[in-house]
Amino acid sequence: MEDFFGTGQLLMASGFALGGCGPTGQDNNARVLLFESELHGCGSMLTVTEDELVYSFSLVYTPQEFSNGVPIVRSSGAVVSIECHYPRMHNVSSNVLVPTWLPYAATKVAEERLVFSLKLMTDEWQFERPSNQYFLGDIVNIEASVKTYNHVPLRVFVDRCVATVSPDVNSAPRYSFIENNGCLVDAKFTGSSSRYLPRTRIDKLQFQLEAFRFQQANSGLVYITCILKAVPVATATNSEQKACSFFPNGWVSVDESDQVCGCCDSACSRSSASDQVLGDLRWEQASVGPLNVKDFGSGKP
Repeated sequence: MEDFFGTGQLLMASGFALGGCGPTGQDNNARVLLFESELHGCGSMLTVTEDELVYSFSLVYTPQEFSNGVPIVRSSGAVVSIECHYPRMHNVSSNVLVPTWLPYAATKVAEERLVFSLKLMTDEWQFERPSNQYFLGDIVNIEASVKTYNHVPLRVFVDRCVATVSPDVNSAPRYSFIENNGCLVDAKFTGSSSRYLPRTRIDKLQFQLEAFRFQQANSGLVYITCILKAVPVATATNSEQKACSFFPNGWVSVDESDQVCGCCDSACSRSSASDQVLGDLRWEQASVGPLNVKDFGSGKP
C-alpha cells in the first residue's frame, strides 16, 4: 500500500499500472512501488524534438475495494503522465484542494425525557459543523450524546452504525463500521485511523471516521445511522456496553479495562437491541447525513 497522494492514506499496490503493466517490485520499508519497462514498452509514446527523445508513459491508479470485501473506497482515480527525457527527468505533482461548508445533524427524542443526539462536529469539537461536505480521507468528527431530564446520570454508548447511500438503513450497498456492541471495526477492516476519542463528559461519546465513498455509487452521498444507548453511570462497562477502538496492538476501551473489548473479534451480544428498554438500558436510533463526499480533484462546489 502506497502514499500516492501524499496525504498519509496508504493505497493497495494492485490499483497501480504503468501503461497496462503492473509493478515489478515493492519496497515495503520505503512504501515504494517499482516499475521496470523497456522504453518502447508499457504503452509508451515517443516524441522527437531538436534536443531530446521524450518517452511518455501514463501511471494509472484505479481505486480498489478492500481485500475483505468492504464496499467502500477512500481514494479517487488518477492518471499521472511520466516523461523520460534524455538526459534528464521531469516530475509532476498535484495541488491540495480546499473544501467549503454547509450544515447538517439529526436529533432523536427518546422516552422518559431522554434526548439522544448524533451530530457532525468541527475540528475543535466546540460547535456543530456548518457543513456536510468532505473530501476523501478527511476526518469526520461525530458526537453522540444523551441529555437527561429528571433522570439519574447516564453514560452513552454507540451500539452500532451503518453507512448507506440512501436514508433506508436496509438498502444496499451498506457498510457496518461500528458493530458487536460498540466495536469500531473500520480501522481493522481498512487500516484507517478511525477511532473513539477519550471521553470529555460521561454523557457524550466522540469518534472519528475517515471519509469514504461507496465503490459503485456516483453521488458521493453517505447516510450514517447509529443505535445509541445509555446506562446509569454506576453501571460498569461490560461486553455489551462498551466503546472499543482498534489499534495495531489490539482493542482499546475509552472507559475502564480493555478486557471488555476481548469479544470484538468474535461475538459480544447476549440480548436483542430491538428491545427499547432492557432493565436500566435505553436505546434509540439516530442519524446524520447525507455526507457529501467529493473525489480528490473535483474542485470547489
